[in-house]
Amino acid sequence: MTTTEATQAPTIAQLNDRFRQGDHTLGQTFPSLWVSSLPSEAQQELFRLVRVFDNFTPGNDPWEEHDKGQIEFQGEQYLWKIDYYALDLKHGSKDPSNPAVTTRVLTLMHASEY
Repeated sequence: MTTTEATQAPTIAQLNDRFRQGDHTLGQTFPSLWVSSLPSEAQQELFRLVRVFDNFTPGNDPWEEHDKGQIEFQGEQYLWKIDYYALDLKHGSKDPSNPAVTTRVLTLMHASEY
């Protein structure tokens, strides 16, 4: 991690938390095929669990960006990940700390889909 990336990490983490907790002006969320096949109530609960996730540790968040996590639901493991794209969603963002040039994409999937 460069010095610039290290100084941007707190800003990126704050933006990721805002997005994950419901500020969808910062991006889009996508359920995987597995998650999409679940009943609506189960999908809603999974996304609720993502919103309240706060178990970030050096082991699961080494860059301190709050960009991924693992949750358990009905005895199954699910993973979520936030990726950073340019506004056109065709390329990676050049600056994930700047919401004016970044669209966040959160994908929620069953662990077997990883």
